[in-house]
Amino acid sequence: MPKYAIGVDLGGTNLRVAAVDGHGSLREKVTLSARNSAGRDAVIQEMCQAVASLGARFGKADLSGIGIGVPGVIDLAKGILRESPNLPGWAEYPVKAEIERRLGATVFLENDANAAALGEQWLGAAKGVADTAILTLGTGIGGAVIFGGKIWHGMTGMAGEFGHMTLNPEGPVCKCGNRGCLEEYASATAVVRMARDVGLARGGSTAREVYELALAGNDAANGVFHRVGKALGIAVANLINALNLPLVVVGGGVSEAWDLFAPALFDELRWRSMVYRAAGGATRVTKALLGGDAGIYGAARLAMPKN
Repeated sequence: MPKYAIGVDLGGTNLRVAAVDGHGSLREKVTLSARNSAGRDAVIQEMCQAVASLGARFGKADLSGIGIGVPGVIDLAKGILRESPNLPGWAEYPVKAEIERRLGATVFLENDANAAALGEQWLGAAKGVADTAILTLGTGIGGAVIFGGKIWHGMTGMAGEFGHMTLNPEGPVCKCGNRGCLEEYASATAVVRMARDVGLARGGSTAREVYELALAGNDAANGVFHRVGKALGIAVANLINALNLPLVVVGGGVSEAWDLFAPALFDELRWRSMVYRAAGGATRVTKALLGGDAGIYGAARLAMPKN
């Protein structure tokens, strides 16, 4: 049995590449800026260089394959990224074929949130739970649904786009073309925008800076994360009302602020979900355990033998 796989998590901000063995041990991880402003080909080149470097270090003979999690709508059968609001210039790009051509290795392509969900189910907060949903809060917001231990892709592979559920029909314009998406209220990008609206952020500010202000007791920064929690509470209530799930996991970089936004999330959830209240809060809503590494674990899992 091959001894390891390489997992790639391509986000709107960061590119993570790691070698992971069959027991879930992370052998080595490389984290780079996604450099999307430099263009698609530059990102692909950096990704392939990182993968090739790990492959050379740990041996191609023991490599089972390469799993890649990419944000956006993926045609799994053809290995094509159809559309990605957070990766401009990548529409209709044959990611799988291009990387296989460059590296001469088998590539398994998946939506990044689905990859993160697989990681959490394998080693994290959803381990041992057959039915769950996950929201990944990063530059944008992704989501995934697992039924019976398997990713639910839906009719065209687009299931789980929770970031584009409408929270406010008259809200800010989202990159997807809609208004008032969850992504406009609970992503890292949204945190910066809302902080700017209350005079806390300028060009170049980051969600982490807003987070650190909140930890230091800044009322306006804490107000931003209160809004994040309210938005997530509405979204999670909708998921529980619709699917009556036993578990909802919240992951991604913004989930580091869990203690700041969780109280508002649960206040909103108890008010808005009849199903949650009727079951006495039996649905567990929790922070992901693998942090920013969930996607690389799940992507690596994609490329491992199924047994």
